[in-house]
Amino acid sequence: MDWLLAPIDPTRAHEVGFAISWHARSMVLAWGVLAPLAVIIARFFKVMPRQDWPRELDNQVWWRSHWMGQSLVVGLSIFGLALVLPSDLATMSLHNWLGYLVLVGALLQVVLGLCRGSKGGPTDTQLRGHHYDMTPWRRMFEALHKIIGYAVILLAILTITLGLWKANGPVWMWLVLAIWWTTLLAVFVMMQKRGMAVDTYQAIWGTDPHHPGNQGPAPGWGVRRLGETEEGRDDVRRHRGDRVRSH
Repeated sequence: MDWLLAPIDPTRAHEVGFAISWHARSMVLAWGVLAPLAVIIARFFKVMPRQDWPRELDNQVWWRSHWMGQSLVVGLSIFGLALVLPSDLATMSLHNWLGYLVLVGALLQVVLGLCRGSKGGPTDTQLRGHHYDMTPWRRMFEALHKIIGYAVILLAILTITLGLWKANGPVWMWLVLAIWWTTLLAVFVMMQKRGMAVDTYQAIWGTDPHHPGNQGPAPGWGVRRLGETEEGRDDVRRHRGDRVRSH
């Protein structure tokens, strides 16, 4: 027990004040816990395990979880930043600089989200829309949103690690974070191998080829789209046949 409570570097003391301790807690909760979870939910739960997809479409659980979780991340980041301001640029460490870079990435994600364009589609107020038509703007948004999102989370993990070293956190903190991040990585790999990363477009509007977004390749690495393989095309034909018979 004494070993777990001891600082990771026995030659230095683990002494942090109120502001630093709560800065660390808010940032670890935001970027070490909530942000990765929000990404995993958005990537792998666009179609829920018991959802009758592609007959049952547009499950909103992933969307609400993603934007609410990331909004909480932004709120916690603002709170954590306020605790350590103002910063002396002359004494800022690599942890400080990377932390600001993470916050810039978060700000970019917010701006991108607000500028992602209209939705459109049969269930919207108008059929035409950036997402439904998969316009070049929408494709650019999705590419940037994913690249920046993954990059910022990886950068945040590095920043948290540097901050933990700077504060000389006790051994138990290092173990808990290492186990947590390893578990998240294992879950990510497992869900990816199971093909749970369903294309957002098909999760919302289905697999029918008449939808304009189904006429091109699936956006993003490792995203599963029906219709690209012979098995997928058979699934699409069966689905369309069921729709015809139902009418």
